[in-house]
Amino acid sequence: MPAWENQAESSEPGEKEVVVLLHGLARSNTAMWLLKQRLEEAGFHVEAIDYASFNQTSQQIIGNITNQINECCKSINNRVHLVGHSLGGLLIRAYLEHNQIQNLGRVVLIGTPNQGSEVADYANQKWWGQLAGQAALSLGTTKESFPNTLPEPDYPVGIIAGVRESDNEELIPGLDDGLVSVESTKLRNMQDFIAVPSGHSMMRYNKVVATQTIIFLKSGKFNH
Repeated sequence: MPAWENQAESSEPGEKEVVVLLHGLARSNTAMWLLKQRLEEAGFHVEAIDYASFNQTSQQIIGNITNQINECCKSINNRVHLVGHSLGGLLIRAYLEHNQIQNLGRVVLIGTPNQGSEVADYANQKWWGQLAGQAALSLGTTKESFPNTLPEPDYPVGIIAGVRESDNEELIPGLDDGLVSVESTKLRNMQDFIAVPSGHSMMRYNKVVATQTIIFLKSGKFNH
């Protein structure tokens, strides 16, 4: 049996380690149902945070998810891990900038535009970009963008990037998942990194992504 299929370690008998799960832009927590199920099958208790991203600024969303995470984690004595897809990963970083989880475990960022998104840059130049909402438009690559104003993590972070064939080289240079470049997902202080074949939206359903997430949460490294 692969090591990641073992039950998550528990610091108290009868209790499971917790994974706080955050979805991406223009989604809801139901979009993470399959990843949630796979994490639960691996022995974790999963709290899927929900938030609205349309007609909300990044700061408003951060306030929303902060209240939810604080509420769900206040009485947990076991380790608490955080996993975020796309924007959800940035929200985790923003949360941990101003909040401490005393029993923080590990963090996995999946397809997260840590250096900003060229697609957001493009949308900011077009009239229709306003339809995407303030949170989406804040994800650009400028120094003032939401991703680039977040501090480097001082906690263990594993990053999973997606790679798929595309013809958008002019918009997104290098390898990408259709929306986020592989290079944009990386952080200087990341503990480990892996790229898997997947488009951006489908990463949350991808079995390899789920497997690698579980491996990192349990061991602090991916299975290369």
